[in-house]
Amino acid sequence: MKPRYFAAAAAALVCAGLSLFALSAQATLKPGDPAPDFTTQASLGGKTYTYSLASELKKGPVVVYFYPAAFTTGCTIEAHEFAEAVDQYKKYGATVIGVSHDNIDTLTKFSVSECRSKFPVAADEDSKIIKSYDASMPLHASMANRVSYVIAPDGKVIYEYTSLSPDQHVENTLRAVKQWAAQHPQQ
Repeated sequence: MKPRYFAAAAAALVCAGLSLFALSAQATLKPGDPAPDFTTQASLGGKTYTYSLASELKKGPVVVYFYPAAFTTGCTIEAHEFAEAVDQYKKYGATVIGVSHDNIDTLTKFSVSECRSKFPVAADEDSKIIKSYDASMPLHASMANRVSYVIAPDGKVIYEYTSLSPDQHVENTLRAVKQWAAQHPQQ
């Protein structure tokens, strides 16, 4: 009886894992969709300020990346990679902001230690931004999934990438920014 129980439990776990994988790969906002505007508290280099997406879009494209939680392994890796690539984004007129449901005090520390004071991270404690971008973690709606968007100055999404792995987010969004810049040389 026990082996059958364990086999059934293992099968259920495999199905649940596959379902979570399928959910994490589901569509979020797509290229051409309008990016929801937002204003929220953010921190850059340990200094808190009010971040406005609309204001940043006036300067050029914005990479908005969502991540589950500050100071976790994958999120730390991703923050380091974005920090290392910030100058490349700037070369093409783009800026970067990370968004999570963490509180601003946590993000103020994260902005210095893990983001290396290179780009801001925004607090979305009530998950309104996360939900408006369809970036919620499957089965945990208040927490962000790992989703990266590139938003053009006209407020439209030009690229989206979803993967719980921190790998490829920087590479993919930087490629999208370069492609946009090549098509819009005067901006």
